[in-house]
Amino acid sequence: MSLTQLKEAASEKIATMPPIRDYALVGDCHGAALVSRDASVDWCCLERFDADPVFCRLLDRQQGGYLTVQPRDEFQTSREYLPNTNLLRTTFSTASGKAAVIDFMPVGRKPGASVHDYIGLSAPLALARVVEGIEGSVEFAIECKPSVEFARRPAVLRQSEGAIAAENGVHFYCDVPLEIVGDTARGTIRLQAGQRRHMLLAARPLGQFSLPERVDRYLSITQAFWEEWSRYCRYQGKYADEVLRSALALKLLTYAPSGAIAAAPTTSLPEALSGQRNWDYRFCWLRDATFSLYSLAMLGYTGEAGRFGDYFHRVCRSSHPRVQIMYGIDGERELTEATLEHLSGYRDSRPVHVGNGAYTQTQLDVYGEVLDWALLHETIGGRPEDDTCHLLSTLADFVAEHWNEPGQGIWEMRGPPRHHVFGKIMSWVAIDRAIRILGEDPRRLRVRDEILQSIEQHGIDPQSGCLVQAYGEPRADASLLLAAVVGIPLRREVLVATIDEIRRTLGRGDFLLRYDADDGLPGQEGAFLPCSFWLVDALLMTDQAEEARELFERLLPAANDVGLFSEEIDPESGELLGNFPQALTHLAMIQNASHFGLYDAGGMESLAGSH
Repeated sequence: MSLTQLKEAASEKIATMPPIRDYALVGDCHGAALVSRDASVDWCCLERFDADPVFCRLLDRQQGGYLTVQPRDEFQTSREYLPNTNLLRTTFSTASGKAAVIDFMPVGRKPGASVHDYIGLSAPLALARVVEGIEGSVEFAIECKPSVEFARRPAVLRQSEGAIAAENGVHFYCDVPLEIVGDTARGTIRLQAGQRRHMLLAARPLGQFSLPERVDRYLSITQAFWEEWSRYCRYQGKYADEVLRSALALKLLTYAPSGAIAAAPTTSLPEALSGQRNWDYRFCWLRDATFSLYSLAMLGYTGEAGRFGDYFHRVCRSSHPRVQIMYGIDGERELTEATLEHLSGYRDSRPVHVGNGAYTQTQLDVYGEVLDWALLHETIGGRPEDDTCHLLSTLADFVAEHWNEPGQGIWEMRGPPRHHVFGKIMSWVAIDRAIRILGEDPRRLRVRDEILQSIEQHGIDPQSGCLVQAYGEPRADASLLLAAVVGIPLRREVLVATIDEIRRTLGRGDFLLRYDADDGLPGQEGAFLPCSFWLVDALLMTDQAEEARELFERLLPAANDVGLFSEEIDPESGELLGNFPQALTHLAMIQNASHFGLYDAGGMESLAGSH
């Protein structure tokens, strides 16, 4: 094949990859799956978010596995989540009729759970599909191609107890006859109006059972679970639909067995197409988790915050007195990063990673986020035990001893450590929250003042009057927008100057880059969506409410058609980038909406100390 033919083949392969915004998420608070607009399951991890995927076509169009149920004739689709749930319904319209596919991962409350317990969950660790005829008749083609070891080799399939079984234990049940062709199971169905067919992909064999009865029962239980959980949402403001959808997405990213919250359910979706900034986000960043719990708690979901407390205590004790920026979803400390050379990546964006080497980095800001969460937990009714108070005291003492040391910063830069100003701000927050939780202590009061003085002397550019990225480096950094939210007593003119400088240098329309500096990595990235929502909060906290609301309403359409936000966006094309959906973006949007509610009710005074 000539070079020209190779390029044409590569272009054709890339062109067939759906854009990230074409995916929707289903899950069971254990694992997750991404379903494309044409109802192709191109990513699915059963049992755990960080498990080897059952399907991974998202990362290699040719080798990665998938599950499709699509009309044989030309079709058009529409889709939606069933109201107040995480059940996805995709409707196909053809010349001969109309039919729908309902995708979900079964989940319900544990037997014997108390009335308000929606954190102790029971799940069969499976993906279910219901195909139903609506009008006329539609002929569907079914294909199921499981992945084994991230598609390192073709799966070996066999018929087993009414299912198609792969050697890794995955079983695909279908009430339509299937034949095995190589590493793929195939079949055909023609559905008339009112007819239903059922499919179930399970991590382990389920024995003998009636598939239609089992799947229909799962459907009823799962729909009821999500509808009941949604009714606990206490937000009743202008953006109620968008807020609830983001809350449902955040709930999907909680790992029920431990209480951890995954940053995203995917790995290696690129921050720029054909770029190398592709990371595994299927772990729990304490920063993201604490922000998520703040958002959920504001909506009334305090149970999730309490459950995370168990996880928090366990992981912090495991690495005490140091706190890692991230841990595995079951508390694993080592998240060794490896590259999967055999996968081409999403739209040929190599490399594909598993694990994340940033877990070894020093980032002092995480201590501030953890202690801020502890204050929130106390505020919503949590009573810290003696051992918890001792742990928080030890963490505060660690910050008091190390706050003036350099680190990698919130953005996990892989260059040399710097004195990042945001890290200093969150060190101040750590000491401040320790004082508020544990009582005044002369040493902590002194250290808190020293940190503030250091920021004012070295973290503010004398010419522009704005906060800088790092001491001696007068560049903008979008993380500094959070200074307006966390309550550090900087002058309003400093905060306003910082906002203006960030918008001037990092703004790309309504979107913001995280920073514009050498970070030790090649290539570029898109605009970081959470930063735009942080800008909304920063404007509101500096009493620029009208501009904040206008920006917020322009940002909402950055979500896809089913209300899901990615990590980043191409500010020119609007294409979503990065791992998807991203917890940090959804929680930032929830914070904005909730803060608008506070502002509308009580003005600026009602926002004081809200974080």
